[in-house]
Amino acid sequence: MSQSNIKAVFFDFMGTCLDWHTSVVNSLPSSIPQEEKSNLALEWRRKYFIENSKRHQQGLSPEDIDITLARVLESVLPDFPSTNASLSPDIKKQIIQAWHSQPAWPEVSKAIRSLREDLGLEVFVHANGTTRLQLDLARSSGLEFNMLFSSQLLGVYKPSPVAYQKALELVKLKPEEVVLVAAHAYDLRGAQSVGLKTVYIRRWTDDIDEVMDKVRQEFDEFLDNMETLPAVISKM
Repeated sequence: MSQSNIKAVFFDFMGTCLDWHTSVVNSLPSSIPQEEKSNLALEWRRKYFIENSKRHQQGLSPEDIDITLARVLESVLPDFPSTNASLSPDIKKQIIQAWHSQPAWPEVSKAIRSLREDLGLEVFVHANGTTRLQLDLARSSGLEFNMLFSSQLLGVYKPSPVAYQKALELVKLKPEEVVLVAAHAYDLRGAQSVGLKTVYIRRWTDDIDEVMDKVRQEFDEFLDNMETLPAVISKM
């Protein structure tokens, strides 16, 4: 059992726990060069975050992620004209559906299992998106959590303080008893604002606009993967 006062861990899901990039790239037609598929996927993901941020700033309620992804894809494709010509409406639907089936990063399953079994902690998904998406991703990744908290379920996007506060109220825990683990600095900044402990996980697929030297100094811990996550959290 953990000797610290930490009782639970909130995990961001896509990017942090899951390799979304491989799923999206593999869903694109094989006729498209691999580098172009990768660049398209990365830009689609980057613009998705920008779109969510705009909706959050405008005070809009969470939107079905499939709808957001479809709209953002249409805005990105003009920058990839050869790919755009290869994507029929049916293929576009297929690649949006690919976001619902993602593998976990190699070390994640062991880390989460250790948190639950060795440290006796509760583990939760706390991520933007829909509950249906999270159910699909939990199944496809094989990862097990005590509960899935989506922005759809909570009624608000991260990084609104309300998103973290609502989840804390539901699990009846204090901010100082919970660690947020994420590969997104904006998310961890939101968690910091309400008093959660923070662990940044560096993933090459995410936070491509962030200055990593700055991010390294912002949070309680900065890790290159989750291999040492249980040991780090046990000492908090």
